[in-house]
Amino acid sequence: MLAVFSDAVVSPPEELVQAGSRTPTPKQTATKLLDAFLQSNPCSMALNIGGAAQIAFTHRNQSLLQPRSFAVNEEIYCLFKGTLENLPSLKQHYGLAKNASEVVLVMEAYRALRDRAPYSTNQMLAHLVGQFAFVVFDSVTSTVFAAADQDGKVPLFLGITVDGYLAFSDETEVLRSACGQSLASFPPGCFFSTSTGIRSYEHPKNRVTVLPATDEETWGATFKIERPCSQAADE
Repeated sequence: MLAVFSDAVVSPPEELVQAGSRTPTPKQTATKLLDAFLQSNPCSMALNIGGAAQIAFTHRNQSLLQPRSFAVNEEIYCLFKGTLENLPSLKQHYGLAKNASEVVLVMEAYRALRDRAPYSTNQMLAHLVGQFAFVVFDSVTSTVFAAADQDGKVPLFLGITVDGYLAFSDETEVLRSACGQSLASFPPGCFFSTSTGIRSYEHPKNRVTVLPATDEETWGATFKIERPCSQAADE
């Protein structure tokens, strides 16, 4: 799966921008990134959402334990990969039909987060039990919302194209040629939103920082959840 957003919608993490400039490597535009994805996945589906976002999705080579899914409803678009162990209880909590899938559940959970302030992002994501990664785009509010499970069982990567688009994918090879060193693995137990950037929902009081990667052939930067001094001392 692939989701690419223009800088008119979201500003890429500055640390990731700096990582890309530290060791310049060949990069491609967002359009070429999407074209490469479609060429390598000929049976995939692609959407161009008003020039602000480009979304592509395929079932090709997906794991039975980590299936991919896509849904759209009332201008909310969602890419989801993985499974939720507590899906039945979550469907009951959000008042969904018995046949509602994980991707539909995430869209409705996001809608509740958006419309029922002050509903907590940390609370909403902490309800999700399982292995998952997802990307939501709300074209009404021009909001990007992405998250990964607390154990990092489903990989999610983000990078910046040469023309400044922020891209998310579950496959690192998809992003590598387009993003160069402006590439990182999404940190487990964290979420990204247009308004907050990357935050930890597992440890909401802990700051998330970005460090230069030691293996520059693979990553341009690594996200790290800082621990309070008292917590580090106790360990």
